[in-house]
Amino acid sequence: MSDDGFPGDAIASISGPTQHHGHRSPNMNFDYLNYSFKSLSRTPSGENLAGLASKNAEDLERRFHMPNDEGLLHLKNTSPIVAKAFHKVLIANRGEIAMRITRTAHELGLKAVAIYAYEDRLSMHRYKADESYQIAPEGKYTPVGAYLAQDDIIAIALERNCDVVHPGYGFLSENAEFARKVEAAGLKWVGPLPETIDALGDKVKARAVAIKCGVPVVPGTDGPIDKVEDARAFCSEHGYPVIIKAALGGGGRGMRVVRGPEELDSAFERARSEALSAFGDGTVFIERFLDRPKHIEVQLLGDGQGGIIHLYERDCSVQRRHQKVVEIAPAPNLDGAVRDALLADAIKIARHVNYRNAGTAEFLVDTRGHYFIEINPRIQVEHTVTEEVTGLDLVSLQLHVAAGWSLADLHVSQERIAIRGFAIQCRVTTEDPAQGFQPDIGKIEVYRSPGGNGVRLDGGSGFNGSIITPHYDSMLVKVTCSGATFEKARRRMLASMVEFRISGVKTNMWFLLRLLSSETFIRGDCWTTFIDDTPQLFTVTKFRNRAAKLLVYLGDLIVNGCRIQGQVTAPAADLQEPAIPRLVDAQGNAVDVATAPPAGWRDVLLKGGPAAFARAVRQHKGVLIMDTTWRDAH
Repeated sequence: MSDDGFPGDAIASISGPTQHHGHRSPNMNFDYLNYSFKSLSRTPSGENLAGLASKNAEDLERRFHMPNDEGLLHLKNTSPIVAKAFHKVLIANRGEIAMRITRTAHELGLKAVAIYAYEDRLSMHRYKADESYQIAPEGKYTPVGAYLAQDDIIAIALERNCDVVHPGYGFLSENAEFARKVEAAGLKWVGPLPETIDALGDKVKARAVAIKCGVPVVPGTDGPIDKVEDARAFCSEHGYPVIIKAALGGGGRGMRVVRGPEELDSAFERARSEALSAFGDGTVFIERFLDRPKHIEVQLLGDGQGGIIHLYERDCSVQRRHQKVVEIAPAPNLDGAVRDALLADAIKIARHVNYRNAGTAEFLVDTRGHYFIEINPRIQVEHTVTEEVTGLDLVSLQLHVAAGWSLADLHVSQERIAIRGFAIQCRVTTEDPAQGFQPDIGKIEVYRSPGGNGVRLDGGSGFNGSIITPHYDSMLVKVTCSGATFEKARRRMLASMVEFRISGVKTNMWFLLRLLSSETFIRGDCWTTFIDDTPQLFTVTKFRNRAAKLLVYLGDLIVNGCRIQGQVTAPAADLQEPAIPRLVDAQGNAVDVATAPPAGWRDVLLKGGPAAFARAVRQHKGVLIMDTTWRDAH
């Protein structure tokens, strides 16, 4: 019987290494299953469930061509991570990705340790973990700077007896120095080797690796440049438009598109300044800007022992200012030959550096071909769509690889990876698209999320009463919807956006609805500047919060009476000073409330503590009535 209560094929469908869907752990064992079968020995039709378990094991073995002793290793053991290497993982991040890692850690039997800045002390991620610790005293770092405090974070990991550090995405996830410090401290690092981060985390170095591997790249400068004169020389040779990019980091920071010589000087300085502020390094380089390309990325996984696979591609073309808004897996309308070339080139680069752990190779695709742009040596925000169409838990695989398991040990090979249907991810943020996506702050008064078949939510700061501050990223929740076809996934996402109810702060949901309903998106033909090129997407659609408005109206009517002249209704509420009741003792004499109350049971508690209080209650011969007796009807 499965953990959902369904016997039969339900077990086989969720237990295999390539059948792990959503957040289920693939490391179920037969001890657990047999216990479940004993508690309900027969199906309603009378079939023996113990025999059914055996048949499902045989079916699983047949489906994946596994030898009996080795193929069911993940079913016979408890979590291999717990058995082999780890007990406690420190998550060097915040928000939704910290909660995402915590869930998988718990499924694998690991304890999760969260960290937080003082300004982030009310964030949900710290309460989801088993333990949480403030990184530094208030005022020592900026709200973001606390999550970049390498030595403080490692000190917490050591003090709390952690075995492994997972950096998530952003912050220190692409920092080779931090990875070296983690490993030097005797901790395991969930990510590529520091040398690999050095080689691929820098876009200029990654470009050189791609050229060495024979992978096509966009025409650009041979290396980083720090003078605007060098930029002018490149543009004179290759023409406009061009794009200036920060050599380090990602997320669209430090990027500027230049369409003419009059824009070059100011764009160059802004890109350098933004890169220096965001990544601590103002190095930039220049590439030829492709007009209306698609942004396609390939999910990679390596074990550092020679095993390299891809988990197919994602279409991340729907962007705003180089930041992804909607992601799709697999890429719709991508030519089969182009897809094969992309996947092969991504594997070629990863194999060249003996890549370890999860990473993403990113490409631009236009009518003339595909061009490598960068490798992100970490897990991506949009990894959820890949998980939904492959059935694999990427965070679980990351932790297994960090524990020393090879892909062969895990029975994960390229021929066993298959795509099932489509998945779409939308990022719901506290931004106002009508005001240039300006972030909003405040208190969430209403938060009601969607659900149902094929709807996955990865949330961070979205819940009733949450305070949205200006200190961090504006993302509330990632909504991932899957379906057998792209159109079914799209319609499921539309229904989820309509079902969502968020008030108290502005969100981008109305914009997402218009985007999902656009003809270009429905055809799957979006390009990287589609949002900027389509002003009709910004026609404001107001959500009608009828229930809240009705409650406000009724409250105003009850308190203030009707405001319509000539209309007769109930009178306004009498808001005069309330009458204070007169207190009397048993003899009917007035009690002076200004005097100290007589000694009572509270004094017993304060003087003798809980043990003395309990003893006094047991020794009391009469009936004791507490205020909660009346209030809760106990």
